[in-house]
Amino acid sequence: MPAKGAKVQTELQSRNESPPAARDPPAAVRLDGVARSYREGTRVLQALADVSFSVPQGEVLAVVGPSGCGKSTLLELVCGLQAPDDGRLDSAPAVLMPQSDLLLPWLSAADNAALPLRIAGIPRREARERAGAVFAQLGLERFEDAYPRELSGGMRQRVAFLRTLLSGKPVLCLDEPFGALDAITRAEMQQWLAEALRREPRTVLLVTHDVEEAVLLGDRLAVLSTRPGRVLATLDVPHPRRLARLDPAVIALRERALEVLAEGRA
Repeated sequence: MPAKGAKVQTELQSRNESPPAARDPPAAVRLDGVARSYREGTRVLQALADVSFSVPQGEVLAVVGPSGCGKSTLLELVCGLQAPDDGRLDSAPAVLMPQSDLLLPWLSAADNAALPLRIAGIPRREARERAGAVFAQLGLERFEDAYPRELSGGMRQRVAFLRTLLSGKPVLCLDEPFGALDAITRAEMQQWLAEALRREPRTVLLVTHDVEEAVLLGDRLAVLSTRPGRVLATLDVPHPRRLARLDPAVIALRERALEVLAEGRA
């Protein structure tokens, strides 16, 4: 008697059909030939030109490139804060976390984190409770009532990240989230974010000027050229968010990304 799989295959062949192919995850973000320019007086400065890529649901795409190549503009386009001049952009609802934490100094950590919930009309007490329930997961237990001035730089960034998560948007756009931190705190925050994304995968566009950070946190790297920013290459990261800083794979991929950046400047 034929095995069940063989029987299914035979039935498909008898109907002149093929087995269904495995489907890739649907794209949460897709750009096709996107361009964006700015006007400064009589001059027109082009920030992005013919940018095309897609980000499947649950993927972390790290975007690296030289200063001024339009990385922040790219995130603002995805978040709907700007509109492209040309091309097509389709994205699930997205939220932007800028480099500065932008915490309100007169609000406690819990109230800062709960702001998106309050804006959505949730009462303050319930919003604080929902935000406070996550504080322990972020290493912020017992700091719910602390004010921003009483928090370290890393703690402030965690509160800002929690505020971003509580927005409920399916796409997170992180613009140099650790750029203002010292080297030690930055390394700690990179490890923390990698662990957080392993526990709870999210669709993320991470802009960073630090190629090593991109390799440690991303599933893929999109390498942009000098202005106007174009995608020079996309590079896959082996074993995303499970690589150590001195892992040969990290070093090799970092060097490859730097080579692409150098070639783009030539």
